Amino acid sequence: MSNLRKIVIDGAEIEVPVEMTLIQACEEAGIEIPRFCYHERLSIAGNCRMCLVEVVGGPPKPAASCAMQVRDLRPGPEGQPPVIRTNSPMVKKAREGVMEFLLINHPLDCPICDQGGECDLQDQAMAYGVDFSRFREPKRAVEDLQLGPLVETHMTRCISCTRCVRFTTEVAGVQVMGQTGRGEDAEITTYLGALIESEMVGNIVDLCPVGALVSKPYSFTARPWELTKTETIDVMDALGSNIRVDTKGREVMRILPRNHDGVNEEWLSDKSRYVWDGLKRQRLDRPYIRRDGKLKPATWPEALAAAAAAMTGKRVAGLVGDLVSTEAAYALKLLVEGQGGTVECRTDGAHLPAGNRSAYVGTALIEDVDHAQKVLLIGTNPRVEAPVLNARIRKAWLNGADVVLVGEGADLTYEYEHFGTDRAALEKLAGLDMSDLAEKECVVIVGQGALREADGAAVLAKAQAIAEKSGAKLMVLHTAAGRVGAMDVGATCEGGITAALDGAEVVYNLGADELEIADGPFVIYQGSHGDRGAHRADIILPGAAYTEEPGIFVNTEGRPQVALRAGFGPGEAKENWAILRALSGEMGAALPFDSIAALREHLAAAHPHLGEIDLVPENAWQPLEAATLGKGAFRPAIADHYLTNPIARASKLMAELSAMAKERRTAPLAAE
Repeated sequence: MSNLRKIVIDGAEIEVPVEMTLIQACEEAGIEIPRFCYHERLSIAGNCRMCLVEVVGGPPKPAASCAMQVRDLRPGPEGQPPVIRTNSPMVKKAREGVMEFLLINHPLDCPICDQGGECDLQDQAMAYGVDFSRFREPKRAVEDLQLGPLVETHMTRCISCTRCVRFTTEVAGVQVMGQTGRGEDAEITTYLGALIESEMVGNIVDLCPVGALVSKPYSFTARPWELTKTETIDVMDALGSNIRVDTKGREVMRILPRNHDGVNEEWLSDKSRYVWDGLKRQRLDRPYIRRDGKLKPATWPEALAAAAAAMTGKRVAGLVGDLVSTEAAYALKLLVEGQGGTVECRTDGAHLPAGNRSAYVGTALIEDVDHAQKVLLIGTNPRVEAPVLNARIRKAWLNGADVVLVGEGADLTYEYEHFGTDRAALEKLAGLDMSDLAEKECVVIVGQGALREADGAAVLAKAQAIAEKSGAKLMVLHTAAGRVGAMDVGATCEGGITAALDGAEVVYNLGADELEIADGPFVIYQGSHGDRGAHRADIILPGAAYTEEPGIFVNTEGRPQVALRAGFGPGEAKENWAILRALSGEMGAALPFDSIAALREHLAAAHPHLGEIDLVPENAWQPLEAATLGKGAFRPAIADHYLTNPIARASKLMAELSAMAKERRTAPLAAE
């Protein structure tokens, strides 16, 4: 029996699956249905009644199109396809009635409301509202909630669509929000006034169709029509979330998620959304040269000449940082290796095999997690390493997937089987019979914490063996946004970071702030913030941050994506690839490109898959040689989720969130 059915919507006949709701069928027919409570990625509430449509031959009243499926429609008296009307007088009158009820208590805040200009209620009141009110009673008022430093609340504006409740419960996995009271006393609140302990709470601002939940750091700073909107890529984790950066003049005002079903759907972690205040603080805005033990300002010609003189004829080691674009990593590799030096991007000591993409990227897509029936986590805590990926694992768990964790236990927002914390548990797991998994879709996810120890290569080989034995797909979950791209262009050396720095006379540090460089070598630091790397430097070359230059970033599944420039760097800061090109000219070994377009052409010629934007290449399976696992427990890759890079450490808001998270972890317990 076919699961497709013909229906007629506003005179047009279409064929749709019977599982579809009427609101989805109308969208298939190109008809937009107004809604407040319905959202594609949340469960159906059916409580705002704005999406009413007329079902011909059905009850003599309009039906909520979000809660009625195509299979519920009855054919006509002679078997004709069911008929739906979305613009009849009945529908118009019903929607106007709903709008009138919504506006009974809604305050006239539009001139001072942050949602103004992008408000669903405003837009739909234009279509279905009237210019008068029949109600003379006073409007009700509700006390505002305290939801922490990210979300500002104006609960008198709330229309009880319950999107925030459903998001926090279903997607974020935090059972904190709900609705209390009935009738006029009904209000959305948190249980016992608790804060929402989640890394994704900012998404409720996007979901709120009115101005009840707005962004606290952004409030009263700009209007939507004043902003320049740039579509780009997030670098706060290695997921490669698609974002939109809104700027006013040279200043970033806010960061919002963009929909990409293959990567982040339409969610974004709080760190990615609110880190923008770190782009304004601790910035390097001019070159510096260390003279008499102190860093003193210099001009670009002086700094480049000093850097060229320091590197010429010396043994140079190039370090590629976590937030570096693929183009900059490639330019550094060409420059340093042209001088006979070595380049290394695995600055945290991760044992990722160069040239074997199936081992340092894996074979799984992020989308594969959605349909997985079993997910095996090895030495990773996805809730802090990639919160949006963790939400997708939770979605798989809600759909019946089994999750198994080998590593340090943590609250991952879903139930899992904790198989053990150490290497012995992994060895035991690898020895189990996995024949029953052959017919199931399985994903093995390995974290960076498992690969940084001395036996990292053995752990990765064991993970590959488990994936092969169970027929699972492998995903290596990176924590550094620039790591996969740098590995792709070969910014690695035999022996890793230790071998690269051993005997180096000059270290060219391109944004690597997560490691200490011992005394001895001359250090040239190129980066955007005055962090650890800049403090150790003898020459500082100010570079652009991720919102200030175009670049390709390859995410943890191996998908190349293009980040666009949303603004310009402060002072004399330049684009990173341009600094390297200028330095190569100063050294008399000019790199073979003068523009970002020429650089990308050169890059794509050497590594063709990097020219295939937004496509995930298939990686040929190359199993690593089995090696002996060490002893001891797996340690987490991230100590503090909110302070993992220079931009986050420069952000006051991230410092506040970090302090709050630390306070929660050490909360005193009452004696029984």
